[in-house]
Amino acid sequence: MPPLDPPIRLVIFDFDGTLSDSGHWFLGIVDHLAQRYRFRMVEAGEVERLRALPTREVIRRLRIPAWKLPFIARYVRSLFALHTHEVQLFDGVTEMLATLDQAGVRLALVTSNAEINARRILGEENARRIAIWECASSLYGKAPRFRRVLRAAGVRASEVLAIGDETRDIEAARRCGIRSGAVHWGYAHRAALDELAPDYGFDTPDAVVRLLLSNTHHRSS
Repeated sequence: MPPLDPPIRLVIFDFDGTLSDSGHWFLGIVDHLAQRYRFRMVEAGEVERLRALPTREVIRRLRIPAWKLPFIARYVRSLFALHTHEVQLFDGVTEMLATLDQAGVRLALVTSNAEINARRILGEENARRIAIWECASSLYGKAPRFRRVLRAAGVRASEVLAIGDETRDIEAARRCGIRSGAVHWGYAHRAALDELAPDYGFDTPDAVVRLLLSNTHHRSS
């Protein structure tokens, strides 16, 4: 794998659908949210079609007004806190975080979930590997959080890679001049992610490690 140029000094991870396998839990409460906040319920067999669409299009098709999104997000975070024991990390995530940390790659987390929820699922050892936390962001508010991470880390946007599982993650990275990486094991279908042409695509957590280790070898040479 060719070295990254310029080398990556910081990796920003999304949480749900990227590190944690929480998609099944979110899908399980969609009908409840639709009833509570009065938006269109997801029809039987519709989930896969929605996964192939950009995030904004999903919101439009479910007819969720923008003004309701912060209230829905706040409620989902509080409900999720009661069910963190039902959610696990994806296979290979712990090993990925450990390897990157040992290789000297700085790690950050930007998520719309609550920090306490993310810490519970990550576990104490994994959580210690995250240097910068930006949590409880709005659905489309990741770009400002990315900029805050850049300031806290003292790095240039060109030296950062943001990794997520949704189209909005790619869009936010692009607005900040950050390279984007899309994982293929999360919420959005690969075709939806490829439509936005992220800089990198990853089929497994080990693929992230291989890319970043080539980067650290380049830095040390």
